[in-house]
Amino acid sequence: MRRPEFRRPKLRGAASGLRARLVVAFLLVAALSALTTAGLTFRSARTAILKHTQDTAIDSLRSQVNSQVPDYTFPLTPQAQADLGRRLSAAGGAQRWIIHLRYQGGAMVPAADTSRTIPQGLQQKVRSGIPAFQRMDTDGPWLAIGLPVTFKDTSQDSGLEVYAQMPLREDEANVQALVKAAQSGAVPAVALAAVPALIAARGVLRPVRELRRASRKIAAGELDTRLRVTGRDELADLSRTFNDMAEALEENVAELRRMEANSRRFAADVSHELRTPLAAMTAVVDVLDEDAATLDPDTAYAVRLISEETGKLARMVEDLMEISRFDAGAAALHLDEVDVSETVRKTLQARGWQDKVAADLPEGVRARLDPRRIDVVVANLVGNALKHGGEPVSVAVRAEEQATGDRLLIEIADRGRGIDPDVLPHVFDRFFKADSARARSEGSGLGLAITLENVRLHDGTVRAANAPGGGAVFTVELPLRHGGGEEA
Repeated sequence: MRRPEFRRPKLRGAASGLRARLVVAFLLVAALSALTTAGLTFRSARTAILKHTQDTAIDSLRSQVNSQVPDYTFPLTPQAQADLGRRLSAAGGAQRWIIHLRYQGGAMVPAADTSRTIPQGLQQKVRSGIPAFQRMDTDGPWLAIGLPVTFKDTSQDSGLEVYAQMPLREDEANVQALVKAAQSGAVPAVALAAVPALIAARGVLRPVRELRRASRKIAAGELDTRLRVTGRDELADLSRTFNDMAEALEENVAELRRMEANSRRFAADVSHELRTPLAAMTAVVDVLDEDAATLDPDTAYAVRLISEETGKLARMVEDLMEISRFDAGAAALHLDEVDVSETVRKTLQARGWQDKVAADLPEGVRARLDPRRIDVVVANLVGNALKHGGEPVSVAVRAEEQATGDRLLIEIADRGRGIDPDVLPHVFDRFFKADSARARSEGSGLGLAITLENVRLHDGTVRAANAPGGGAVFTVELPLRHGGGEEA
């Protein structure tokens, strides 16, 4: 029995295999975790940096206003407003803020930069006596702060509003540095995650590889193969299930083989036991058949019918015995150097088919064959064509050179209706009948099965097909071996 061939997976298949998918999934999880951590860290750090800058600026501005404003007498003159603005701007060198003042709802002193106008919402809060701030992103990030100034002793509104504009470029640069640091840390983290990913994939795939090897052994016929089960996870459950399946399969196959051996032994024993009574029956029927002409018509008909049915039974018994030899491995092959065309010609002549068959038998085609078995092959195929096909039936012999070596081809074709496509795969099955309604026929249903076994014994093949012009074609292909001697 030819064992199935297993090929190693190609590189493309390995790249899309379970190992690669596990490693990629592990790395994706690691990358997602690293990016999530980096994102949360960036968000928290950015908020903390900006809040610190904002709180520092507000406290510094409030401190400067509290220290500078008492030096001026209210109501403030325009000159006093301008001088206070310059002093507050000079005092905020570290924060690099720009100071604007509004007194008693007047104009902004100095006028605010139109590209960075103090937000109206912030101004409204300050007019209401509420300190306010707002981060903006106009031509770069910046912070706007507004403080209403009240008299220290009475806490009454002085009518003075102080606004500060402060750029946040340095803070934004610090935030970007954090982002780069997070990115730089994420890449090594993902790279390092490949190591535990490979280790985890190896641990997961080891049982899978063992399962694959065990499945190959089972497919090769080693039904006693079992897996070593370790652990309590799903893969361990899978290994246990495989072992249970293998055990059940081994038991079932053993039972089937036992039943098959019993059936073969039964067929062989029955066929052998039938030979003796059949021989006696055949001898008696032959005597009666010779005297049938002297009997009355009804008795003569009965004698001829018994003779015909006894002959069918004898042929069926011989076929059963022949197929039993194949099943038992007891069929012997006796090779001899023969002229193939002459062997086929003798087969046709021995059965009186030379006038019914168109033969294309070129001279000089010689091969080492078992003449008796080739006679059976040709006789069964030609007889089947004459019985179930349509005349004229043709037989052709030829030798061909192929890549696998020289081959001998014997082709038998008829001109019948051909073989139903649904039937073609089963024509060599034992006891198969194309017409299920035809419960009884002249043949045993083993002729083509015996043909197949004889061809296989020669290391050849036989195939059935339908010819394009109609009719069935059976092709026997055998290795064209030369040389003398016999083989058993």
